[in-house]
Amino acid sequence: TSFYAFCQGVRDARYDARLHAVDAREGNRAYRDEDGFRTLNDIRGRYYRDLRIEFHRKGPDEALGEFGEESIDLLHIDGSHTNMAARHDFDAWLPKVAGDGIVLLHEIFAGGDASGACEFWEELKQRYATIEFHHSHGLGVLFLDGARYQALIDRQREWRIRYSCMAEGRKNEILAALIHAGERSKAGHDKQVAMLKQTIADRESRIAEIYDSTSWRVTWPLRVASHQAKRLRIAGAFVLTAVRRNGGVMGILRKAVALYRRGGMSSLAASFRSFAASLLHRNDYAEWIRRYDTLTEESRAAIKARIDAFPNRPLISVVMPVHNPEPDWLIEAVESVRRQIYPNWELCIADDASTDGRIRKILERYASDDERIKVVFREKNGHISAASNSALSLASGEWTALLDHDDLLAEQALFRVAEAANQDPDIRLMYSDEDKIDASGERFAPYFKCDWNVDLFYSQNMVSHLGVYHTGIMKDIGGFREGLEGSQDYDLALRFIERIEPAQIRHIPRVLYHWRVHDNSTAQAGDSKPYAMLAGQKALNEHFRRLGVRASVELLDFGMYRVRYDLPEVPPLASIVILTRNRMDLLRPCVESILEKTTYPSYEILIVDNGSDDPEALRYLEGLRSDTRIRVIRDDRAFNFSALNNAAVRLARGEIVALLNNDVEVISPGWLSEMVSHALRPGVGAVGARLWYPDDTLQHGGVILGLGGVAGHAHLRLPRGGYGYFGRAELIQGFSAITAACLVIRKAIYDEVGGMNENELRVAFNDVDLCLRLREKGYRSVWTPYAELYHHESASRGSEDSPEKKSRFAREGRYMKQRWGGRLLNDPAYSPNLSLELHRGTFSMAWPPRVETIPGFQEKPGIDREKGAA
Repeated sequence: TSFYAFCQGVRDARYDARLHAVDAREGNRAYRDEDGFRTLNDIRGRYYRDLRIEFHRKGPDEALGEFGEESIDLLHIDGSHTNMAARHDFDAWLPKVAGDGIVLLHEIFAGGDASGACEFWEELKQRYATIEFHHSHGLGVLFLDGARYQALIDRQREWRIRYSCMAEGRKNEILAALIHAGERSKAGHDKQVAMLKQTIADRESRIAEIYDSTSWRVTWPLRVASHQAKRLRIAGAFVLTAVRRNGGVMGILRKAVALYRRGGMSSLAASFRSFAASLLHRNDYAEWIRRYDTLTEESRAAIKARIDAFPNRPLISVVMPVHNPEPDWLIEAVESVRRQIYPNWELCIADDASTDGRIRKILERYASDDERIKVVFREKNGHISAASNSALSLASGEWTALLDHDDLLAEQALFRVAEAANQDPDIRLMYSDEDKIDASGERFAPYFKCDWNVDLFYSQNMVSHLGVYHTGIMKDIGGFREGLEGSQDYDLALRFIERIEPAQIRHIPRVLYHWRVHDNSTAQAGDSKPYAMLAGQKALNEHFRRLGVRASVELLDFGMYRVRYDLPEVPPLASIVILTRNRMDLLRPCVESILEKTTYPSYEILIVDNGSDDPEALRYLEGLRSDTRIRVIRDDRAFNFSALNNAAVRLARGEIVALLNNDVEVISPGWLSEMVSHALRPGVGAVGARLWYPDDTLQHGGVILGLGGVAGHAHLRLPRGGYGYFGRAELIQGFSAITAACLVIRKAIYDEVGGMNENELRVAFNDVDLCLRLREKGYRSVWTPYAELYHHESASRGSEDSPEKKSRFAREGRYMKQRWGGRLLNDPAYSPNLSLELHRGTFSMAWPPRVETIPGFQEKPGIDREKGAA
C-alpha cells in the first residue's frame, strides 16, 4: 500500500522517476508468495503501466549492490520497524542516497526496541533536519540537506496539524489552523485574482484591436480562400475513399445508377453526405447533437400534435429536493421543467433548510408565478432522503420523475415519458439515456444505455437519470429511506423492482437528462462522495437479503459493484467439454491450466477427439486416460461443432456443462466457481467469460447482435486494464449472446432448448443461436469479467479463408438473418444510438441512430464551422 501510494504521488506530480520496491521483511507474502507477487504485478498492470517500476525480490542487504552511490533521491525504510533494524538499514543504505535526498522512517513513537524505532529517531534528530508526523505510531521525515528544504521545514507545524488532525479528529485545532491560514492568504488571493482579471482584459482588448485593424479586413478574402481550399481537400479525401471502397470509378458509377433508379440522385447525395459525416464526426458528440438531438419548430409542432392525440395525458410530478444550490443553476433546472413541450406536469420542490437567503426568494417567486410549482420549506435540514420525501408528499401525479436541483431536463423529456405510458399501460418504471453538462452549458459524455439488464443494474445504477416511477408504488414502499443518502435513488429503484415484473420496466433510448458537472457532484467523479458508494453497497446487500439470495456485494475501485453469489455447500459436478483434433501444443496447456489452477472442487473433463492422427497427440490423449478426472472419447465424424458438442453433453455426468475450446488457457483460479455461481441462479441460461488474446487485448467481452451483420464481440481489442464503455468491460451484465469458446450452462436447460443447431449452423453462429433460443424460453445470458482465460481464437480449426469455408460462413450468416430477422438489429443489451458498423468499433455513436424519427427532427446537413466540411 505504501509503495503504490508513492507511485500515485509520482504520477500526480508528473515526476520523471524510477520506483524500486525491495523486500524488506523476511517471508513477506507480497514478494515471496507467487499469488501475492502476482497481485502486485496485476495492480501495476492495471493502474501504473506508464510508470517505471521495478520489484527486487531480495532482502535489503542483497539489493544494495544494484544501486549506485548517491543514486536514490528518496529512501523509505518500512521494514520490521525496530531500533536495531532501522539503524542497520539506515547506515547500510545512506551512501546510496543523494546529498540532498530524503529518508522516511516508520514508527518513531512506538515504545520499546521490539516495536519501534523511537530511540534511533531521537539520535537522528540531533544530526539532521526533520519533520515529525504524530498520528498512529509516527512517521519521521529526514532531510540530508536541511537548507534546501528550509521552507518546507518551517511549515512543519501546519503539515503536522493537517495530517494528525485527519487521523485523530481534533476538529477544533484543524479548524483554527484553517481559519488562520485563510486570513493570511486572503489578501494574496485577492491580489492574484485582480492580476488575472487585468490580464484577461488586456488580451481581450488586444483581440478587439486585431479584428478592427485594416490588415485583418484586407486579408479576409485570403482566409476565406484558405478555408475553401481546406474544404476541397477534405471533400477530395472523401472521393478517394469512396472510390477505393466501391471498386473504382466504374463501381461508383454503377452504384450511382442503382441509387438513381431507386430514388434519384438526391439519394446518392444524401448517402455521400451521410458517409462523409460519419467519417468526420464519428466521435463528435456536439455534431451528433446538432444532427439528431436538436428540435426544430417543425418537430415541436409534430410533438404537440402527438400529445393532442394521446388517449391518456397523465399528470407527471417532478420531484426536486433543494439545498443551497448555485442560484443560477437552480433557475436553469426549474426553467428546464417549465420549457417542457408536454404541458401536464407539476414541479414539487422541498427546500432542505437552505442557508443561502437567495434560494428562498427564487423558489417563492416561482411558486407565485406558476401554479404548477409547489414548494415546501423544511425548518430543519434532514439531508436528501428526508427532503425528497417532503417533495414527494406534494406529488399528486400518476408518475414521479426525479430531478436534482442543478441538473436539466431535455424539453421533450416528459413528452417521451407520457408517450411510453400511452404505448404500454402496464409499465411501472422508466429510465432514459443521459449525458453531462458543464458550467458553460456544453454537453458531453453521453451514456446510451441498454434495455432493462438486471445484472448490469446490480453493477451500476443504470436507472438513475432520468428515472420515472409509478407514484402509487413509490409511496407504498415508503419513498426514500433515510440512512442511504447518496444512493437513495439506487435504494429506491432496488426496492421498487421487488414489486414489479421485468416486463414492466421501459428504457427510453433518448438523452432526456443533463447531469451537471461541478466539483461536488458525483457526475464529476464518483469519489467526490465516497459515502454515496458505500450507501449503494449497503442498499444492494439489503436487497439480496430481502429476496433471500445468498450473495455479497463488493465496492469496486471505480465506484461500481461486484456481486458474489454463493455456491451450494455441496457444489454440483461440472462437466468440462473440450473438442480437439491433433494440436497437442494447444490442448496440453489448456488441460494443464484447468488441472493446476481451477479451484472449483467438483468437475470432470470430457475430451472429444475428433479424428486426431498425429502420433504425439494420440500418445498424449492416451496418457490422459490415467487421470480419473478426465475421459477421452473418440468421435471421427466430419467436423460439426454443434453436433460434436451435443453428443458430448449427452455423455456428460455433471449437472453443469462447461463448453471449452481447446485453444484457451485458464488465468483466474476461480473461473469455474464464478461461472457456476451464475449458472445456478434462477432465470440464467448461458454464462460467458472474459477472454483475452495472448497480447492482453480483449477477445470476448460479450456478443452484440447485428454488429457487422449478424453478431460481433463487445470491446474487441480493448487493452487489459481498460474499463470500456461506462465500465461495462469490467462489470457483470447480461448480453443477448456469449461465445461457446467458454460457456457454462445447466445441462437440463441445454437439453430443454435442444442444444446447438446441428443442421444449419455446423460451425459459425451456433452459440449466438443457442443464446437467442434460450431467450425465447425466458432465460437470460450473463457475462462475467471475473472468469478470465486466454484464447488463441480459431487456432485449431483455422480462419474462414478457403472458398469452401467462406461459402459455408456466408450460408450460416444468411440462415441467422432469416431465422432471427429484425431481432439482430435490435439488441436489448446494446443501444440503438450506438453503431453496428465494425470499422467504428463497439460503443461508438451511430450515424444516424436507429430510433424513430419525428418529422422535422432528422439529420440536418450544413457546414461545420470548426471542421469546415459540408
